Amino acid sequence: MRSSDEIFRREAGPTRAVLVRIFGVHNLPLVEDVIQDAFCRALDVWNAKGMPDDPRAWLIATAKNCALDVLRRQRTAQRFAPELGRLLESEWTVAPVVNEFFAADAIQDSQLRMMFSCCHPRLSQQAQVALILNILCGFTVEEIAGAFVEGRSAVEKRIARAKHVLRGSRKLFDTAAPADFADRLPAVHRALYLLFNEGYHGACAQTAVRAELCREAMRLTAILLQHGSGATPVSYALSSLMCLHAARLPTRVDATGRLIALADQDRSRWDAELIREGMMLLELSARGLETSEYHLEAAIASFHVLAPRAEDTNWKDIIALYDALLVIKPSAVVALNRAIAIAEHEGAARGLEEISAIAQRDRMASYPFYWAALGELERRCGHDAEAREHHRKAASLARNPMEREYLQARIAACHRQDGPSLAHDEDIWIGALDRPADRPGRPADP
Repeated sequence: MRSSDEIFRREAGPTRAVLVRIFGVHNLPLVEDVIQDAFCRALDVWNAKGMPDDPRAWLIATAKNCALDVLRRQRTAQRFAPELGRLLESEWTVAPVVNEFFAADAIQDSQLRMMFSCCHPRLSQQAQVALILNILCGFTVEEIAGAFVEGRSAVEKRIARAKHVLRGSRKLFDTAAPADFADRLPAVHRALYLLFNEGYHGACAQTAVRAELCREAMRLTAILLQHGSGATPVSYALSSLMCLHAARLPTRVDATGRLIALADQDRSRWDAELIREGMMLLELSARGLETSEYHLEAAIASFHVLAPRAEDTNWKDIIALYDALLVIKPSAVVALNRAIAIAEHEGAARGLEEISAIAQRDRMASYPFYWAALGELERRCGHDAEAREHHRKAASLARNPMEREYLQARIAACHRQDGPSLAHDEDIWIGALDRPADRPGRPADP
């Protein structure tokens, strides 16, 4: 059974989106108070009587009752959502309005409105993404700082400034009349991408994989695809990328939580239905003129999931895709991915040459798998001393015990000839790990 913390985290975003739609975006502090009250009530009851069979329905009902209590108590003292007008001022209409907004379809619409409201044009893309992750996805400041590879203080200030801008907008984005829908869509894509990647291979100190975050990103992307203006080729490509990676989640870690390299995973356990869905979405994404980073990353992922065995992987075409990705998304991490693919295709020495040629590779000094790549390629070249030094550096930078154990196994491999395979471990090297901080020239926050 899932823990209450996991359930609260999952339901906080949808609940927050509905409450903001009811109370108004200018009342964000009040919304947080209502959520806190609802979840505290739930926890009190669950501690006493046990978790209900349907905790989500229970939480929705509790949040709905808390919202009604506040509306009845404060409706003459402050203004709520302006578009609802006098509907919230009448005892005859307030309950039906709240019930309507907590219906399943309305919850999804509120989440979509919240996503696009967070992408206010006065905010930098980094601030927009941080706001979505915090408000809609329940990320803590520490988790967002890890996703952006930034300090906690800087992220906290960014979110505070962004919420101030959001409160000033007075009303949620109207997805029924999306005047600037297309302008805000890239930031929505980026936030969903980061959400998935934080679950797939994030900076959590407790675990290397958080499948619930991957599922949440996929669910929100599905909501986006259900909207006419959101069902773009880029959205399909992003959804394809998520499906193709999620198909491998059952084999990302073993029974003890240890990371498993892509080449060592049991491919018979990959989710065939998700692979089919991912390939179908990739085909749909080709119905347009634009080729985005998500198209290219999804195509790379497709070569891996369609290869019957690791040794059957089409490295030549993967390298070509990385070449194209570097044009669209130049970064040290993407260049590292390309170098490792070249090592698989042309040998370890060529891979080392490509890594040494990466511009701004100093940006990866705190990235453990940069050092792991160097260590593995040096080991393949027979340079065991250099390999051990690089792997020790990598292990010292590990973000959780699972990463550390994975990297320490590579140190041990330097003492024998049959060490663990690097095999372009796309589960680790994939460009999904290319955080915004890895791209130069970030716009300033407002």
